[in-house]
Amino acid sequence: MNAVGIDVSKGKSMIAVMRPFGEVVASPYEITHTGRELKGLTSFLKSLSGETKVIMEYTGKYYQPIARYLREAGIFVSVVNAILVHDYGGNSLRRVKTDRKDAIKIANYGIDRWVDLMEYTPEEDIRQMLKTLSL
Repeated sequence: MNAVGIDVSKGKSMIAVMRPFGEVVASPYEITHTGRELKGLTSFLKSLSGETKVIMEYTGKYYQPIARYLREAGIFVSVVNAILVHDYGGNSLRRVKTDRKDAIKIANYGIDRWVDLMEYTPEEDIRQMLKTLSL
């Protein structure tokens, strides 16, 4: 079980890979949203042993190209509401907000919600399905 937390921002993302009981598979590291780096991320994720799920937050539209790219590569992607992750345990009195800590928190959220994670479906696919069903 590999939970990949991705903290997405404009042009770059912070990636962390966690397993249950706090095992760190990959310490947080940054990638840019280039084809070469996304391809490298995909290769890395496919090389991990066990089931892998990518979890990211809705962040405007920044998450969409990454989510689509990973999904088309055959990787499970779940996009969750940022408020759910924000309210998720681990909040301390100190308000330390860093992309590294956020990526780890997102990954840990994925581990705790593993069976409930909904797979990402691009809006266009959903819209097309609704059009077909309404005929």
